[in-house]
Amino acid sequence: MEDTTTIFGIRTVMEAIQSEKNIDKIYIQKGLNNTLFQELLSLIGKKGFNISYVPVEKLQKLTQGNHQGVVAKISPIEFPDMEEVVQRILEDTNATPLFLLLDQITDARNFGAIIRTAECCGVHAIIIQDNGGAPVNADTVKTSAGAVFNIPICKVNHIKDAIYYLQGSGVNVVAATEKSDQSIYETELNKPTALVLGSEGRGINPSVLKIVNDKAKLPMFGTIGSLNVSVACGAFLYEIVRQRIPLTPKGGM
Repeated sequence: MEDTTTIFGIRTVMEAIQSEKNIDKIYIQKGLNNTLFQELLSLIGKKGFNISYVPVEKLQKLTQGNHQGVVAKISPIEFPDMEEVVQRILEDTNATPLFLLLDQITDARNFGAIIRTAECCGVHAIIIQDNGGAPVNADTVKTSAGAVFNIPICKVNHIKDAIYYLQGSGVNVVAATEKSDQSIYETELNKPTALVLGSEGRGINPSVLKIVNDKAKLPMFGTIGSLNVSVACGAFLYEIVRQRIPLTPKGGM
């Protein structure tokens, strides 16, 4: 199975959309404007795909073919319905639910590293936003060490949609942010929990921070004020693991 499939050309991408292919991201050349392109934009608008407007040089790096100003990536995975996944997990009495919400992580390798750590820590599902985040591409698959195939990844229109739904289902939503007076080590995590992580540059959107149940930070003792998001993710998730297991299990690294 290929990690990801690249398709290009306006009509090709239109046909992929019409045939319900699982398109992860569409790259469009800046300044492109003609009748056929307008038809494509109309189709894209109806489906709400993840779009990036890029210079032609970016498209030339993505493919050597006659791209006509449009390149699309077809995801190697399916994105299941979030509500169905959440309900299935909540109904499982053998585990305390743990969800991971990513507020527009943009780097594919960071995304893959986060997926790998999440799978190792027993995260039951990852929830991402339709637009603005990294695609599930070859770099994501490779960096995840295949974990991308072992954990449900759900897409929503906005992270806030997922937060409201989880809160309504009895899940405590915790934001990983330095904008907190509370340490992660002072936060109760041994209950149904959803951890929110923000993008590499701006962190968690302020509108998202306003609606979470708790905010928690990692203690920092150096001169650099923040960690790489995938490293921070690991620290937060393993504190959740620590709180949820009575004894350190044998084996592991």
